[in-house]
Amino acid sequence: MPTAVAAIILAAGYSSRMGAFKPLLPLAGASALERAVGLFREAGVGDVRVVTGHRAAELGPLLKRLGVRPIFNPDYPEGMFSSVATGFSSLEEKISACFVLPVDLPLVRPATVHRLWQTFAEAPAAVLYPTFGGKRGHPPLIAGEAARRLPGWTGEGGLKRALGQWEAQSREVVVADELILRDMDSPEDFQRLQRRAERLEIPKIAECRELLRLSYASDDPIVRHCEAVARLAVEIGTELNATGADLDLELLEAAGLLHDLARSEPAHARVGAERLRALGFTAVAEVVAVHMDLPLPIGETIDEAQLLFLADKLVQGERRVSLEERFGPARRRHRRDPAVRSGIERRRQTAQTILNRLEKALNPMTERTATP
Repeated sequence: MPTAVAAIILAAGYSSRMGAFKPLLPLAGASALERAVGLFREAGVGDVRVVTGHRAAELGPLLKRLGVRPIFNPDYPEGMFSSVATGFSSLEEKISACFVLPVDLPLVRPATVHRLWQTFAEAPAAVLYPTFGGKRGHPPLIAGEAARRLPGWTGEGGLKRALGQWEAQSREVVVADELILRDMDSPEDFQRLQRRAERLEIPKIAECRELLRLSYASDDPIVRHCEAVARLAVEIGTELNATGADLDLELLEAAGLLHDLARSEPAHARVGAERLRALGFTAVAEVVAVHMDLPLPIGETIDEAQLLFLADKLVQGERRVSLEERFGPARRRHRRDPAVRSGIERRRQTAQTILNRLEKALNPMTERTATP
């Protein structure tokens, strides 16, 4: 993407509602400011600038270490738009577009930034807004010409109203990233983001459903199959955990919903896993990658990958079936093709092994679980 893009992070405010200085708040081993800079860097944006004001001297050493350009806003007491204007006043003519992100939205996914940048490179607009669940979030990507005019805005309503000048020339870009809407105005917000920062590799259910909507119609049979597999996997996982297992049910449900994300593609498990890794959902990608064919020998302990593999074999369409119902027709259909039949038999035996272990672990609940 040859388009020259910059990013401006707004870190000049008082953080008065938070009661602590937002840029330096810790999130899973890094400060909010470090995470904000990192998301742009990971997305390939090399020109990152940070607007400072309140406690600017404290941020100086960190900004130097991060290699980003500090821009001091002497008018920061006047509010956030003064920082927007200061940041955009620094943009050279060579900059084709600029992201703007308040530092209190530090967990936006790099894939979101990359998607906006790629969309702009293919079809420029005055403003590109990321949306999730029909709501606009941060960071918008603003064309350079519009960004350089923003400092002259004298109307009310801040950045939102200022950008409204170009509403007719703007577009929305749907992203599977609810973190574009998650800021930290209060200590409660911060605590939620702290918890979320520890598990960024696992999408929330709303993000899973957005990903499916981007790939399929809402009533597509593949979506219904994914939902049925996820339900069964979580049901079994819940019962296993009641016996002392330590399955990550959130990971299991997300992997179940997304295991057929690339179902229309050849080698869809691998392709789906690659897409998920590109989005930052690496934990889910590892489970999805093997849902068609687990590497042998499989481990003795039933893990999320084994459970998804089994649940997928126990669901045909939306209907729960036995392993014989699932594999019998394919074995008969390919009885004269030894290579294909061998692969079918290997997967059936793997599923049966997992099912036998499951029956043993859940005894005396075996009959209800083993016969879906």
